[in-house]
Amino acid sequence: MEAYLEARKGRTSIGAIRPRLGHIVNYLTDNSLVATQCNEIDEDWIEDFREWNILIPVEQGNGSTRERAPGTVEASVRQLAAVVNFAKQKGHTLKGAQFKPKKAAEVSHTPTYRASVQELAKMFRYCTEPARKDGESDKAYTKRIAGRRQLLRFLQISVATWARPDAAHDVSTDPRRGQWDSHRRRLNLNPRGRAQTRKYRPVVPIARQVAPLLNETKGYFVTVSSVRQAFEAMQGALALPGDREAGLKVIRRSMAQLGRDRLGRTGWIEGKYMLGHHRPAISDLYAIDEPGDYPLALEVTEQIIDEIIALAPLAFGPVQD
Repeated sequence: MEAYLEARKGRTSIGAIRPRLGHIVNYLTDNSLVATQCNEIDEDWIEDFREWNILIPVEQGNGSTRERAPGTVEASVRQLAAVVNFAKQKGHTLKGAQFKPKKAAEVSHTPTYRASVQELAKMFRYCTEPARKDGESDKAYTKRIAGRRQLLRFLQISVATWARPDAAHDVSTDPRRGQWDSHRRRLNLNPRGRAQTRKYRPVVPIARQVAPLLNETKGYFVTVSSVRQAFEAMQGALALPGDREAGLKVIRRSMAQLGRDRLGRTGWIEGKYMLGHHRPAISDLYAIDEPGDYPLALEVTEQIIDEIIALAPLAFGPVQD
């Protein structure tokens, strides 16, 4: 990257090139990926970068911030592709960029929807207190609610942990998996024996409203392999945005947005830890006592859950058989 910048320093566009690549450098640093080679950067790697970078606010000259646009993120991706292709031309790597930056039309369709607390509450009410159908018997109504139980569990654990959908489905209280620490109210999203990947799964603190639910659980918290079909049915019923805007990841994206707004600039480092976008290291300037010790992020999560409960009282209550 330094060689590329040196070769381009005489161009009028260097003022734009440097900050674009600066985001790449920050991503490598925050995620302990500084040893990454050009041939390791593929579509999956780039998708992880996009997910990370979209949450970094743009700082304005007056000290305020605004949300980062998908097009701004893609500018960094295009610049990185140029770096990799430059390295190939110089014989520093065997192949050019193994990923394709999105075109302008594709970027305009990048998911930007984030659910508010009110919209999250509607999702919970869909599971716990759906509107009765005309002439629906108590038995049929109860059965319909029971059919949405696993979707409810997915919503509960996703809000509590800010986790990716695959990690949310993977949560278990089985002691052999070494995930749930009831005494410390900490949950390791990476079960024992599973190797960490680029999509780092952190240890996270668990809200007081959710700890009893985990304590009452034996084994997997979500007991089906996927709630995608149930989520899509809810998406249609609640008229949530379509075209990938409100898929399973929307809970994580929404919690990240709500968390960032409430934590502020100085506290957002804990949000990064929750999301697995920053791996705790001994050299961190922001000292933490132990993995999962994120009091500010925990406080914000509990506040959000309280606000959801105010609108959907049964959202985090025990399962009624």
